[in-house]
Amino acid sequence: MPPMRDGHQQQQLIIAEPFSGFGPSRFCPVDEATLTRIIRGGTQPRLKAQVRAFAPREPGVYGMLDPRRRIIYVGKAKNLRNRLLSYFRTQSRDPKAGRILKQTRTLLWEQTADEFSALLRELELIRRFRPRFNVIGQPGQQRYVYLCIGKAPAPTVYLSPNPTGKERAIFGPLVGRGQLDEAIRRLNDAFGLRDCPSTIPMVFADQPRLFVEADSGARCLRYDIQTCLGPCAGLCSRQQYEAKVRATRAFLEGRDRSLLQKLHQHMLAASAALRFEQASSFRDRLQILTRLDERLEFLRTARRKHSFLYPLTNTHGATVWYLVLRGEVCAAIRPERNPTQARATVEAVYASGTPAVWGEGCAESVLLVSAWFRKFPQEKAKLVPVERALQEGFSFVNPPTV
Repeated sequence: MPPMRDGHQQQQLIIAEPFSGFGPSRFCPVDEATLTRIIRGGTQPRLKAQVRAFAPREPGVYGMLDPRRRIIYVGKAKNLRNRLLSYFRTQSRDPKAGRILKQTRTLLWEQTADEFSALLRELELIRRFRPRFNVIGQPGQQRYVYLCIGKAPAPTVYLSPNPTGKERAIFGPLVGRGQLDEAIRRLNDAFGLRDCPSTIPMVFADQPRLFVEADSGARCLRYDIQTCLGPCAGLCSRQQYEAKVRATRAFLEGRDRSLLQKLHQHMLAASAALRFEQASSFRDRLQILTRLDERLEFLRTARRKHSFLYPLTNTHGATVWYLVLRGEVCAAIRPERNPTQARATVEAVYASGTPAVWGEGCAESVLLVSAWFRKFPQEKAKLVPVERALQEGFSFVNPPTV
């Protein structure tokens, strides 16, 4: 779409400029310039007229800015023109769309190579900017969080919406904060890990001390009820606590499910002894931790199966190759432009075997990739193993136009 040239006023309404507001994207080939189209209007009719005249019938993402030019909403579309015009249909639009449009003074959009790229880009932008209307009103159960094992001296299991990557181990993304909070409590209890604030100093039994406090007992009741090893009061050694941390990680990684087996056995034994209240307690713990284990196993399976190159050709005949490693879309390339650089990128992405999933990595794309191929199972026929792409080059396959 060429910039408007028929009048100063119109040139102020629509502007073509390098897309610097949203920032770079790993889902756009590095040698492609990302451009935005911006339209401004003080009234909804003016915005609608500009959308009708200039929005493309192409996939992409769009943003809405309030009078102070703050991003209040980010969305995706298979057809940008149709999606944006739907905001102005007062009789059929969603009530939320009306509230968003009421506060919008500036619309901008970015075309993407295909619908798959638009889905990934939307996820990336929401994670990066947390626009108000993408977050407010969204149930907490639907927000992604990560289960983390902290660092020394006495690691514990906790939830974080934005891991730093410095944690000892990170699992996710997961949804359902309420159930996850309960699962975390059960995990720390089962393995005897602390759950106290990080400001409380840890003192292990094998740690040399010059002075011993008169009151050196545990700071909470968890030690007395045998759900914590008591690292705050020197009631366990560093090696004992570390062994429990390793056992916790083994459970979360699916390498040791003996905890579930023990809970099941305790539940049956309590029921057989007619201790039904105790059996019910074991049942509740078993159900909570089983749900967590099943969710983590789903993610492990998705990551294990989803390592490949995904070439996708759009209606204009342009092919973008998406580099998927363990379910994470790590990069996008256009090999025909620079085969040497494309090969180097592929080798670099798949060399370590572990994607950089934190920060801008958008680990939620693991779920998006899985959902994409469930929705479009025929797309699996296009997938190319990494070894084949490196051995035979990128010209041996001509994926169908989509």
